[in-house]
Amino acid sequence: MSLATYIAQRRQQKPLLIMAHVVCGYPSFEANIRALEIMEDAGVDLVELQFPFSEPSADGPLFVRANEESLKAGTTIDQCFELMRLATQRFSFKIVMMGYYNTVYKMGEALFVKRLEDAGGAGYILPDLPIEESKVLHTASAAASIDPIILMTPTSSDQRLAQLGAASRGLVYVVARKGVTGGKTDMDDAVVALIKRCRQYTSVPIGVGFGITCREDLDALTGVADVAIIGTAALKAWESGGPEGLQAFFKALTV
Repeated sequence: MSLATYIAQRRQQKPLLIMAHVVCGYPSFEANIRALEIMEDAGVDLVELQFPFSEPSADGPLFVRANEESLKAGTTIDQCFELMRLATQRFSFKIVMMGYYNTVYKMGEALFVKRLEDAGGAGYILPDLPIEESKVLHTASAAASIDPIILMTPTSSDQRLAQLGAASRGLVYVVARKGVTGGKTDMDDAVVALIKRCRQYTSVPIGVGFGITCREDLDALTGVADVAIIGTAALKAWESGGPEGLQAFFKALTV
């Protein structure tokens, strides 16, 4: 089942889906499983499993540190794929790989797609891979029914949005503001206008990320976007309160 079909089916029961984020191996793989259990119980619909990288250029300070700590602990690509395999077998939400193109390049695009397919992954987010350089990877992905998740940003021209929309499948990730992850974003009229502008150039579902932190943000996106993408706020909840903190965070989102 494609991401677009899965999202459309889930949207029949929910006005807005939630995609959460886990950094593989941080603070440990055992903690990853516990976080995924909490996300399942909270009704999360999709999860990004981030494969740690030494230069996560789209990430803010908290995720940069999480990537660094995971790598220092010895996390390997094999372990990341194994976590994905276990998670796709155990949990009901769809799982996508999030990472950087160097990880794909080092193993080879064909092998990356094969391993993602074998692990049950539904797609991937590679924020540093331009669509002009992704044709071979996207072709291999389509053959394996795996969806590349394209990013649309506030700085994209209409011409660029049209190009990104033509390459999009499964889900488009609309970046709510300039910069990196981690900062708070006001889900105001400007964000709504950006989403509507992006919607003109793609027929696939739209997810919105960068700065979503609370129930009010979800309320602002309901009826405008299909998926709210939550990363840093959930990790902050874990770091400040452990599993109980993460449970409370998701409970507050879904009340």
